[in-house]
Amino acid sequence: MQVSVESGEGLKRKLKVQVPSDRVDEQVDKKLREMRGQVRLQGFRPGKVPMKVVQKRYGPQVRGEVLDEVVRTTYAEALEQESLRPAGAPSIEPINLNEGEDLAYEASIEVMPEIEVKGIDEIELNRPAVDIEAADVDRILERLRRQHAEYSEVERAAAEGDRVVIDFQGTIDGEPFEGNSGEDVPVPLGEGQMPPEFETQLVGMSAGEEKTVTYTFPEGFPDPNIAGREATFTVTVKKVEAPELPAADDTFAETLGIEGGIEAVRERITESLERERDQAVRARVKNQVMDSLVEKNEVELPQTLVDSEIEQLRQQTRERMRQAGAEGDEPELPADQFETEARRRVALGLLVNEIVRANDIQLDGERMQQALQRVASGYEQPEQVMQYYLQNQEMMQSLQLQVMEDQVVDWVMEKAQVTDKPMTLDALTSGAEISDEDNAEAS
Repeated sequence: MQVSVESGEGLKRKLKVQVPSDRVDEQVDKKLREMRGQVRLQGFRPGKVPMKVVQKRYGPQVRGEVLDEVVRTTYAEALEQESLRPAGAPSIEPINLNEGEDLAYEASIEVMPEIEVKGIDEIELNRPAVDIEAADVDRILERLRRQHAEYSEVERAAAEGDRVVIDFQGTIDGEPFEGNSGEDVPVPLGEGQMPPEFETQLVGMSAGEEKTVTYTFPEGFPDPNIAGREATFTVTVKKVEAPELPAADDTFAETLGIEGGIEAVRERITESLERERDQAVRARVKNQVMDSLVEKNEVELPQTLVDSEIEQLRQQTRERMRQAGAEGDEPELPADQFETEARRRVALGLLVNEIVRANDIQLDGERMQQALQRVASGYEQPEQVMQYYLQNQEMMQSLQLQVMEDQVVDWVMEKAQVTDKPMTLDALTSGAEISDEDNAEAS
């Protein structure tokens, strides 16, 4: 077999492969002889059909099957012979398929880039250092009490902490839109059930009062028909209700189904906040690591992988829209809308894979089991969820990728410059940047 490689623009390569005719002929002859023993034709005993008859009737079909098989196998051999790593499936163009002549074809591909990850020891990471304070526990306990509050109607204007029952109807440029109206909708003020920009305009309203409220949907809203656009709502307050919170005592603990009284509740809250803190810190550090890897390593990206990632992002966006209740024809989602994110994801995938390969990082089975248990713990029947994951190869591969990325983050942290920065829990979970004020408050 003869193989030549032509380099094209960027990562494009064209392989020209020539396969001796006897390799094809031998496989065709072998398959036809195997068929001869099974062919049944009128006028011949089973297994006694003359080879010339078998060749005449089945030769073209068998040759076509053999050509497909030979192209597949010789393409793989050519890649190995030339030490090429394709980024995607090849585009095969036949040159010569004539019987009795050497098989020849071209395979156009993009190859994976050669990567040397640099600058790991120059990476500077700020790791939030957060203590769980009594005030943090009090805030969650207050939220639990509000969730179990009893509401009674009052004859006054609505204040923060009250609940208003409203009717609303919205338009964008004078036209209604999907999900634009509601009746008898209870809205607790200050709990984030509706966007803060909407809720704050309800404070001070009384029963029977009508008001025009404006709200601009965020750019990332699942329905692109209203994302980034300003809506005008006509809101009518039907009732204003004031809350009566249960006392934070042992009786309230029983209401929550927790034994050990109110102190046991506080312990549970503390444990939950510690888990939330640890996950948030981990996410912050991981984002810094990934951003730094991309910043310090410029990678030539195979367009094949970028296009595949764009399509995946498209599908994820469509799925979010369906879950959000968007109806009608699927909107056009142009590729350039996802180009930047797709290129970042592909670059990170290549860099992470290279770190794993170059440093022989093996998947940690114990961490994998912990990750599986952590995912399952959020469901009512965790054992069934774990079993479902174990039987679903795609979901397991996704989880394995997450664990491997975490291991790469740990590997980078061992070599990077890590500084612990005091920070409040509220700032951490709200996504705020570490500031001098956070340092002062936490110290």
